[in-house]
Amino acid sequence: MAATSVFMATPVARLTTTPSSSTRNINFAVVRCTSQDQQPSTKTPATPTPPPPPPAPKVSTKFSDVLAFGGPAPERINGRLAMIGFVSAMAVELSNGQDVFAQISHGGVPAFVATSLVLSVASLVPLFKGVRAESKSNGLMTSDAELWNGRAAMLGLVALAFTEYVTGSPLV
Repeated sequence: MAATSVFMATPVARLTTTPSSSTRNINFAVVRCTSQDQQPSTKTPATPTPPPPPPAPKVSTKFSDVLAFGGPAPERINGRLAMIGFVSAMAVELSNGQDVFAQISHGGVPAFVATSLVLSVASLVPLFKGVRAESKSNGLMTSDAELWNGRAAMLGLVALAFTEYVTGSPLV
């Protein structure tokens, strides 16, 4: 049953004052809102109800789709590796004073390969299960923020290596 609202204004009191030079009338009113039940009408609505939205498309879990140029994996994995690489390169440079090229030539390649494998597998497992980062992102830590941080880290790592190559010394 549908209900309609009825507003009624009822005068409650009337105060009349007569000062020496003017007459003043003050009216008070109470406004009440009540609900009245309506009988359902037997008429059909003029416009039909819209159809439900189509279901979300299924995400592809094929290897070629996940690792395609525009797929979800390449930029996300490269960004994650760049974030770890930039932070670790700066930490080693601050602690030992070695530039990026010295870090790589003094045993950094096995650590890089191991980190790349672990991080790539950890990033690909949810993608092959059909779970996307966009579906799990909320609040401050969104998938877009991760992509932008990864892009900044990629540029930062390249800029760090280029600056150290040009100057011939560590940045810090």
